[in-house]
Amino acid sequence: MEISKIKNFLLDVFFPKFCFGCQKEGSYLCPDCKSVLDISGFHLENKTKNLEDLYFALEYKAPLIKKLVQKFKYEPFAREIASNLASLIIEHFQQLEKVPAFLKEKRGVLIVPIPLENRRLRWRGFNQAEEIGKVLSKLLEIPLLSNLLFKIKEAPPQIVLSGRERKENVKGTFLVKNKGLAENKKILLIDDVYTTGSTMEEAAKVLKEAGAKEIVGIAFARAEPTGDQL
Repeated sequence: MEISKIKNFLLDVFFPKFCFGCQKEGSYLCPDCKSVLDISGFHLENKTKNLEDLYFALEYKAPLIKKLVQKFKYEPFAREIASNLASLIIEHFQQLEKVPAFLKEKRGVLIVPIPLENRRLRWRGFNQAEEIGKVLSKLLEIPLLSNLLFKIKEAPPQIVLSGRERKENVKGTFLVKNKGLAENKKILLIDDVYTTGSTMEEAAKVLKEAGAKEIVGIAFARAEPTGDQL
């Protein structure tokens, strides 16, 4: 048995997973609870100054969705939730009437996660956007590049700020260290939740300045700037 399989087996024995919806043992999101989630089967073009488009699987409304995200991002962390969130993004793609262009022609496409600053990365032990990106990379067979975009400035968490303050808060926070890796590439920019879009827009701007051909945002859920706190 592979070491990873042995590790997963031991974790399941000593730290069993329970569905955050119904408490059934086995996974953080059981098939029954997943089936009642309102996964979007529609897509309206979301073009902004630096993003060519934006895809998200769900609205950040249902209590179960909020619980999954909060358990993923805040203590005690459940890192494995990344697989559940990524699978919902995949279901969103599968339900769309029109297949996204980046799934039909994958040459020159890269998955790039929104990075965390070092202090927050040490606290959490992982980057939640990168964990989702790893699963998507495997399922979609698109390369993941985690060493392209870096967060170089420590800033207050976006949750405590208004929409205008969020835009100012993220200015100058990202850096592309190897611009040659971004040149003429179509980049799928991954984050867990899209709220005002300030973080993703700033990251996309820096990637474009580094020569990226096109940036498409992908998030697990979209939250309302004035109503949802996360």
